[in-house]
Amino acid sequence: MDALSYRPRNPGHDYYGRGTYLVTLVISGRVPLLGRLDNDAVHLSPLGEKVQQEWEAIPTRLMIHGNKVAVLACICMPDHFHGVIEVMEPMQWSLGDIIQAFKATCTSFWQSQQGQPSSTNRPISVDCTSPSAPAWLREKALEHHSEGSLIRSLSKKQRQEYYALVERKLRPLFDDNYDDTVCLDVRHRQAMIAYVHDNPRRAVLRRALPDLMQRSLHVKIGNRSYGTFGNLFLLRWANKVQVQCHRRHPVSGQPYETTDDYLRQHDEWVTQVMRGATVMVTPGISRGELLLKNECLEKGYPLIHLQKEPIGPCWKPEKSRFEACARGSLLILAPWDLDMMDPVAGVPSDSDYSRFHNLNTLAAELCYFTGEAAILR
Repeated sequence: MDALSYRPRNPGHDYYGRGTYLVTLVISGRVPLLGRLDNDAVHLSPLGEKVQQEWEAIPTRLMIHGNKVAVLACICMPDHFHGVIEVMEPMQWSLGDIIQAFKATCTSFWQSQQGQPSSTNRPISVDCTSPSAPAWLREKALEHHSEGSLIRSLSKKQRQEYYALVERKLRPLFDDNYDDTVCLDVRHRQAMIAYVHDNPRRAVLRRALPDLMQRSLHVKIGNRSYGTFGNLFLLRWANKVQVQCHRRHPVSGQPYETTDDYLRQHDEWVTQVMRGATVMVTPGISRGELLLKNECLEKGYPLIHLQKEPIGPCWKPEKSRFEACARGSLLILAPWDLDMMDPVAGVPSDSDYSRFHNLNTLAAELCYFTGEAAILR
């Protein structure tokens, strides 16, 4: 897992077909160009107002070409943007094409504010012919009056190297990549929209509670590396108890969470928590684990939750876990090398079966960890 990369694609998903998406775009360099945050509200800059207008204009622009989409929500945060968009009919363009066109329009406006020509149509030779530039870039810069001399002709890797050499005002408004989350159902759609509208309040909480709402992409815990979000202090509790439940009772075959054995275990765990004696550690996979994980989130019991999804620069937890982090009762861990662990029962390590078993292995390891987590920069 590359914790520094975005996740702009879900393998196997049809981005030309119907679907609803939560899209996140980040201002290059995280510069707060879109506005300022004040008392749970964002006061937009002229650029932020333009970005919002361009997002809201997407349906009209696409309708001209016969593509039917709807924008359901958006929020300009000072240094990033969230929007929810629904593709209502199969299109000739992909979601990526729509987002790239939106980004290009916003970048052109931003650069015009500074008296600059559009970055994609600007010849490289205008910006960079320095002898210190890489050889490939000098060659491109000398290709006058040809398609090859335009920035849009560069590969993604070349653009990244090029923009690292020029001043900020000559770079695009947004980072090259973007993050999209595919909507799963009606409830998920409602949660996406609520998340967008709730973003300013979340940002205020993260500012007010930096130790409890900390996102770290490189954390060394014992001999393993994780992405983390939440209260790292929970790792230092001396007594941590793993919550691990079978799906079926090994003797009766009943769903384990319906048995007396589960009730006894549950009472033991909760008793220890109420005495202030323990933090529960679980990936919350089986039904019994999931029930107790949700009880911890609801009642504020200390919890370390392992997940198989990576934690990257744009990742944030959903509402219930976000609120638990704000209370200081939750730490979320995502192991870097989960798919590099051993296969389980001959099943490849990159399968959900092995991932879930390996997450329980990591939960057991964490229960013995009492040292300091090292945040790697």
